[in-house]
Amino acid sequence: MSGHSKWKNIMHKKEKTDLQRAKVFTKIGKEIAMAVRDGGADPVSNGRLKDLIAKAKANNVPNDNIERTIKKASGADGSVNYEVILYEGYGPSGVAVIVETTTDNRNRTGADMRHYFDKYGGNLGQTGCVSYMFVDKGVIDIEAEGVDEEALMETALEAGAEDITNEGEAFEIITAPADLSAVTDALTAKGYKFLSCEQSKIPSTYVTLTNEDDIKNMNKLLEMFDENDDVTNVWHNWENEDE
Repeated sequence: MSGHSKWKNIMHKKEKTDLQRAKVFTKIGKEIAMAVRDGGADPVSNGRLKDLIAKAKANNVPNDNIERTIKKASGADGSVNYEVILYEGYGPSGVAVIVETTTDNRNRTGADMRHYFDKYGGNLGQTGCVSYMFVDKGVIDIEAEGVDEEALMETALEAGAEDITNEGEAFEIITAPADLSAVTDALTAKGYKFLSCEQSKIPSTYVTLTNEDDIKNMNKLLEMFDENDDVTNVWHNWENEDE
């Protein structure tokens, strides 16, 4: 479960423009709203909400924004009408792709997803066609600068982490999904700086693209997902050394 490709993705995310950051805020806000609707507004009793608050903070979403989203979602006005839909398919040369969406119009979102896959050398598949290639995990990335690796490892493993990898500029910590909150709490208490903290899907095998057209199309496909406000997460098994 190498994290080097993921770390490069994080480095890319850190360079987003203000407009792109606003999109990130909007997407996480949708996830928070869904979590509140399904499990209540108290992160102590709603583990999903607690994980998403940690994810939001790692993405520099202001606390005021988080609190407003929770307050609005917990209101009685029935304004939260989103549903979470997962789409599975293949990118160029068989790259496995899972797209998580939070949408108020499944017909619109489904049509968009099918269009993206078709346009950029892939195809939208049936539920389950690629999900067996991924395993659900909690993933935490900690900024490496000034961090004592042994101390970090001790804290993380005692809290329930499964694995820790030194990626140079960051430490990647893998947990079971249910243990993400406990490990996050333990690291927060020690004052570590989070670069990323989220539930993720980690591929069991990776695909390397060598054809220039395939690489171009795969980048465009991911770009279209990133620009779509309904898309909240994308997981794939493309090992892109140039990210």
